[in-house]
Amino acid sequence: MPINAVNTTSATGATASGRANLVSNFETFLQLLTTQLKNQDPLSPLDSNDFTAQLTQMAGVEQQLLTNDLLQALVNQGSAGLDGAVSYIGKFVTAAGSATRLDEGAATWSYELASNAADVRLEVLDSTGAVVWSGEAPSNDTGVHDFSWDGRTSAGTQLPDGGVYTLRVAATTSGGQAVESQILIRGVVSGVEMYDGRPYVTVGGSIVPMSQIISVNAAAPASDDADDGAQGVIASAVDLAKDLLNPVDEIAALAGALNPLRLL
Repeated sequence: MPINAVNTTSATGATASGRANLVSNFETFLQLLTTQLKNQDPLSPLDSNDFTAQLTQMAGVEQQLLTNDLLQALVNQGSAGLDGAVSYIGKFVTAAGSATRLDEGAATWSYELASNAADVRLEVLDSTGAVVWSGEAPSNDTGVHDFSWDGRTSAGTQLPDGGVYTLRVAATTSGGQAVESQILIRGVVSGVEMYDGRPYVTVGGSIVPMSQIISVNAAAPASDDADDGAQGVIASAVDLAKDLLNPVDEIAALAGALNPLRLL
């Protein structure tokens, strides 16, 4: 016997039709019950057991309506979540995030500066929040810049592949004032997955929530390291940057998302 795939449109239509029937039956039931109570014989009122049974039936109808609503929400979530994320595959994206996996002795991030800085320091943190490497940033100019870490600690020890690390940036002016900055994940989306009901995209060694994607391009844009006049993305992403997780929490979220893929 052939088994056909479930069509989302037909499933949605069937759910809506079933809910409409239940709503109609529910309203009819309330009208009949109200009429029965108004016209009952005062000398022989409705038996309490019968009344309780009817109330139980009404509660059952309400539960059916709620179940239909929840099923409809699941259908909509599955369709919009994963289907929407699939459209990102092969596109170059920029996402707000700082956690990535060390793979083949390399981990890459991007950092953005809102203005020119006199001093920019970068720090790589492990899963416990401890700093394993620190040093000067490759560029202090306004805009987005790429940074690649070779997996070596400040003491020169080569760390094994598979660990999840975060990057932290601290930028200041010549007067010691802080320069607004953020860490970004940039690259081509190679895969998508649903984790805990949320769509995630795979970008290099990172898995980030689709909600943290700031921009999408058909191809990689020119780096600010080659074009200092290129416009950054801080102006359009300040609110999102303020809501980012701290490094330790972000590592835990990424590790949980990576675990089903057995990358950690």
